[in-house]
Amino acid sequence: MKTTTKKITKATFKSFINKNLSVLEVKIESSFDGMTDCVQSIKDNFKKVTTTNSNVENTLGIDGVWLVGSRDWFNSYETETHIGIEYYNCCGSGVIAIPK
Repeated sequence: MKTTTKKITKATFKSFINKNLSVLEVKIESSFDGMTDCVQSIKDNFKKVTTTNSNVENTLGIDGVWLVGSRDWFNSYETETHIGIEYYNCCGSGVIAIPK
C-alpha cells in the first residue's frame, strides 16, 4: 500500500498560523547575523508567539519568523510535546507548533 503525504507550502504554513494563533508557539533554530554575514544557530526553546506588524510579508505577523519567498522550505514537525511545521531558508530556520 502506497501512502502519499501532501506537500507543505507557504499557504499551508499561513493557514496553520491563522487557525492556531491563540495557542501557537515558535522555536527559532537559526537566524541571519549581519556581524558574521552568515546564518548562526540559536539555542532556543518553544515560546508563546509574539505578533508583529513589521514586515508582515516576510514575518506573517510572527516575531522571529522570516520567510524569503520562493526559496522557503517546509516540513512537518512532530515530537512528544509539539506538532507543527518546520521552515528553513537562506535567512534562518525554526518551528511553529502547538502543544499536544
